[in-house]
Amino acid sequence: MAISRCNSCGTLTEHEREMVGTQTSCSRCETSSPIYDTIYFLSKLFDQYFAQRNELKTLRAATPAATPQATQVADSAFNIHNSDLLSSEAQHKPIIDWLRSKNITASVNMDAVDTTGFFDEAAVAIGNDFDLLGEICERIRFAQLKEYTSTLLHLDKKTAEDAQALESFARKLHEYSLLARCIVNREEKNIRLVLQNAPSVRRFFSGEWLEWHALMVCLRISQERKVEFSCARNLVIELQPGERREMDVFFLLNKTRPLYIECKTGEFRQDLDKYISLRKRLNIEPKYFILCIADIDMEQAKGLSAMHGMTFVNAQNLGHHFSTLV
Repeated sequence: MAISRCNSCGTLTEHEREMVGTQTSCSRCETSSPIYDTIYFLSKLFDQYFAQRNELKTLRAATPAATPQATQVADSAFNIHNSDLLSSEAQHKPIIDWLRSKNITASVNMDAVDTTGFFDEAAVAIGNDFDLLGEICERIRFAQLKEYTSTLLHLDKKTAEDAQALESFARKLHEYSLLARCIVNREEKNIRLVLQNAPSVRRFFSGEWLEWHALMVCLRISQERKVEFSCARNLVIELQPGERREMDVFFLLNKTRPLYIECKTGEFRQDLDKYISLRKRLNIEPKYFILCIADIDMEQAKGLSAMHGMTFVNAQNLGHHFSTLV
């Protein structure tokens, strides 16, 4: 796929890939504009975005009064779906200090809680209706593993309502640039999903979507309840020299109460001993040590919770459980 952006009026237009390197006239104002390969165009756009964001962070760091503190996050009216407010050393510091008190060193990925992109919106939609939209995730994930360039979503056996919801979400993924193209064939009742190959997009569909969903659910409830918190995603801890673990989603509530969420979209049972050991090492209460499993039902979750001294939930029930804790 190719794309052009009018330098005069800003109109974006898709073109056939064969037109890369040629010129086109804007459909709105007729200004001549070059046609780029879409991946090349997006990479340059992201380069410019991250350069500007890094410059903004540098300016904020140079102005102490403007640096966000963890105690201010819960009370502020920032848009949790479009903010880099959480991507700061000050916001992560309480978590690092708490882990240090347990003789555990930690390194944080501050960009992992930057919600100025679209991963969070897509993840919330998937988690809220996983029974339906999970099929799109699974088809894309499988196609990625096989190195296919596209996958086909069949609608012929879906109800009209479900087919419309799937089409709407597929178009939204394309709008978010999580799909390269979304081709609806109404005669054959299917949708061809043309994949994006960006590593971040591949990671999202291979399982990171559930981490984003868990993060956003807890952020929303914490903000609604005006709970003071610090949060991290993809936190790497070193329990002892040479023993490193990545923690999917970690919250420190009211400066003292740790909450950990391990997110799984595939098989998890072979790692249960590891999670039991980690919970004991961190000394986190079972109800605050959560395994969020995408495809288990609530009866399974209750049984596993009773057996293993941890709390099991699925994507839809996570919000309810978190609400009982805050």
